[in-house]
Amino acid sequence: MDAAGDYVAEDVVELEPFPGQGPGLSGLKDVLSGLRVAFPDMHWTIKEQIAEADKVLTRFVWTGTHKAAFFGVPASGASVTVWGMVIDRIEHGKIKETRILMDALGLMKQMGA
Repeated sequence: MDAAGDYVAEDVVELEPFPGQGPGLSGLKDVLSGLRVAFPDMHWTIKEQIAEADKVLTRFVWTGTHKAAFFGVPASGASVTVWGMVIDRIEHGKIKETRILMDALGLMKQMGA
């Protein structure tokens, strides 16, 4: 988390924010911290990346164990696997805009919601 500012602009814009996500880098850090608390063994795998001009699309899968409440769903102990994509726009060597799309419904089902 400490190095996030090396890669992400302070005023980054999340085009598809998580519910309740605050603005900028601090809002992104809050979301990532919440994910880490809920899924402490979270592991991300990049499956594919495509770059063109100032945009990068990354297709990913992340896995983890649901160990704490997440979006109102109490810890279930369930192992989850979530696919998704993120589209980042780079400006001055840092992520300036980002849009993450992931299988939230699948995640909720796997947590038992």
